[in-house]
Amino acid sequence: MSSQRLFAAVLPPEPAADELARAVAPLHRLPGAVNLRWTARAGWHYTLAFLGSVDEELLPELYSRLERAAHRTEPFPLRVHGGGRFDGRALWAGAAGGLDTLRLLAERAHAAARRSGVAMEEHRRYTPHLTLARSRVPTDLTPYAAALEGFEGRHWEAGELSLVRSDLPVDGVPGQQPGYEVVRAWPLGR
Repeated sequence: MSSQRLFAAVLPPEPAADELARAVAPLHRLPGAVNLRWTARAGWHYTLAFLGSVDEELLPELYSRLERAAHRTEPFPLRVHGGGRFDGRALWAGAAGGLDTLRLLAERAHAAARRSGVAMEEHRRYTPHLTLARSRVPTDLTPYAAALEGFEGRHWEAGELSLVRSDLPVDGVPGQQPGYEVVRAWPLGR
């Protein structure tokens, strides 16, 4: 039986990604930046629920439940806002706007996957973030997060729940990024 590596996400629109790209560009010139694995722009997203490897037989039920979750959630305002870090391993851009609705959508996506038979990890409090860079070894990401602290992106309306497939990069190929493809997307609201 075949499977796909999937996650549910909200994707920023092009103008928001353009703004973020301009804010992130100077970070590539900071000391140590060359040692970070920078997320390609195609990989910028707000993960709602990471599903992991999902058997194809579960997909019809998953699609149906995610569609229901999307329809039960109204569109909401969002913007890329500030930055932060998880330990010394990940640098991210945050979010502002309808965070309560974003968290609700994350809970609904997680529940939809679990009820579809996907083995989900225990649900933790959702921290909205868009990963910008990772480090294989603990690194002081403070200067990078500080550089993003005042970033205020334009407001946009989050109006879609996307199910995204990720294809891991081939080991041993320097600089190769994961591949991302939207498998399905559902509009929010009725």
